[in-house]
Amino acid sequence: MNVQSVSNIHSREHRKSAIVAGYMSGFGNSFETEALEGALPIGRNSPQKLNYGLYAEQLSGSPFTAPQATNQRSWLYRIRPSVKHSGRYVKVDKGLMRTAPTREDTDLPIGQLRWDPTPLPEEDVTFLEGLRTITTAGDSDTQVGMAAHVLVVTASMTNAYFFNADGEYLIVAQENGLRFRTEFGIIDIEPGEICIIPRGVIFTVELLNGAARAFVCENYGGSFTLPDRGPIGANCLANPRDFLTPVAAYEDRQEPSWLFVKWGGELYKTEIGQSPLDVVAWHGNYAPYKYDLRHFSPVGAIMFDHPDPSIFTVMTAPSETPGTANVDFVIFPERWSVAENTFRPPWYHRNLMSEFMGLVYGVYDAKPEGFVPGGFSLHNQMLPHGPDASAFDHASNVELKPVKLTGTLAFMFETRFPQRVTKYAAELPTLQRDYIDCWRDLKKMFDPGQREPR
Repeated sequence: MNVQSVSNIHSREHRKSAIVAGYMSGFGNSFETEALEGALPIGRNSPQKLNYGLYAEQLSGSPFTAPQATNQRSWLYRIRPSVKHSGRYVKVDKGLMRTAPTREDTDLPIGQLRWDPTPLPEEDVTFLEGLRTITTAGDSDTQVGMAAHVLVVTASMTNAYFFNADGEYLIVAQENGLRFRTEFGIIDIEPGEICIIPRGVIFTVELLNGAARAFVCENYGGSFTLPDRGPIGANCLANPRDFLTPVAAYEDRQEPSWLFVKWGGELYKTEIGQSPLDVVAWHGNYAPYKYDLRHFSPVGAIMFDHPDPSIFTVMTAPSETPGTANVDFVIFPERWSVAENTFRPPWYHRNLMSEFMGLVYGVYDAKPEGFVPGGFSLHNQMLPHGPDASAFDHASNVELKPVKLTGTLAFMFETRFPQRVTKYAAELPTLQRDYIDCWRDLKKMFDPGQREPR
């Protein structure tokens, strides 16, 4: 039985799918849910004895004394306390996962960088082997910065579970779907959707419809939240009602299994005798969730000029400096372009923030060639970038009438820290060594004797 109402989901069709899939709507809500009626204690968190012989356990995502607005915790009512899912940890090969600070020696000079899609392996690769770090930034030990990963998965995890103590994961599905079985319930995502797994939450990953590729932002800092809208007001961008948190779904299964832990940039494992996904009921505001990026409501210029790309921010992980993000998650979705007498693609710029960008599907308007679905780029701090030569020429001469950009979805992981490229990424054969050439044909048009535009 799901105690939390899902009646505020915004459409009848969406409401039906949410109930079938087992989700509760709302961002940052205090939820309550139980898989067995009466498993959730009423009016208290830790009775002397719990129904069904369960154990009470609190999972805290913030210090106990954090301000109310940022205090995160959930109470879990489980078959075994998590200490029973823990044994003697041994360090194991972390594969291609890397954690900041990373200073790997490469021959790759600084500059604008772009990669073609990472091929899906032919051999069996699970989430753990398939998480491949492209960049790192900041310092995970001091809980600042992030890492950007490419994820390729060709096999489901079997009797294997994982949690990350270094940060939270934001997963952007790009090719085919993934299922995340977590302590809190089950989350399915497909291309166009994202999933957030908070720090410390145990999960396992399964394929839904064939080998999958995704992008992952590992946020070392404070949890992702919705950005302040400022003059935009109370609505648009990512609306809280469209975020979905899973209802309780437990496993009562005893068989030898492995629990893997990412801690301090290293990977450890311990053998356990049962599934750790044994939470029968829970309540609180610290839990995994998903969001369909196609529900994002863009805002933009309706007369002239091009607003800053911050208007496309879906989620932000704030820093201690107001208005300066540890990580911003930004998307460029379907939208109308209507500004008059305006160069409509993103303008050329240099930026304090460093930008890791990926294309989920479609064509990106500032880079119509060379930037393909599954591909990604890095424009680091203060390195100039902008439309390629063909995009500039087209945007400068096209008839300006209302145009709808359709069938497109790009995203950006943006941070105030420089992003260091890993040795793996620097040596990928998919690195476009000639990327800089996309600006080669930008011509000098300056003519002191010709005032008016040609």
